[in-house]
Amino acid sequence: SNVDMRAGAPAFGTPENTKANIIAGQLARRYSLPYRTSNANASNTVDLQAAYETGMATWGAVMGGGNMVYHAAGWMEGGLTASYEKFILDVEIIQNMMEFLEPIPFGEDDLGFDAIASVPTGGHFFGAEHTMARYETAFYQPMLSDWQNYENWEASGAQDAADRATALWQKALEEYEEPKLDPAVQEHLDAYVAKRREEIGNEEP
Repeated sequence: SNVDMRAGAPAFGTPENTKANIIAGQLARRYSLPYRTSNANASNTVDLQAAYETGMATWGAVMGGGNMVYHAAGWMEGGLTASYEKFILDVEIIQNMMEFLEPIPFGEDDLGFDAIASVPTGGHFFGAEHTMARYETAFYQPMLSDWQNYENWEASGAQDAADRATALWQKALEEYEEPKLDPAVQEHLDAYVAKRREEIGNEEP
């Protein structure tokens, strides 16, 4: 990526970084190599800069045809720090992108010509059978975005995206259950870690 010429710090999520993500992808395809890229940002806090820089870099990674998007969630300050709130924000950005990349179905039922014909001029589709059968699944359902109107948003606590992200990661940690691991596998892993610690001269913590 480019750097901030005033400070010498790496800059991510910039127009140049986005172009570099795309160009590197073109080079990888030219030489038949797998392409690892990132959607990083240089913001120091979870703010608008963190969101728009990550958005820019994500487009570059996707349009560049990345096989693996590295540092995809939680990265801050060019990789020097991480944030739980940014992790949640990034998952939302990635899920939006994944939904965007889903092909649009154009089957007869999807186009809904019968539903269009059944609603008279001046009417609406909210109560149409076609709508009622699809309204819960037809659109992406965000985990972080709040789509209420202003009055309802204010009445429900007026939380911004960072506030909602905090509540989400805290709930996730509170409800976390460690996956079951075969005791024999755990024993092998522990033995391997102990062996490697001894080999590199690192004592047990």
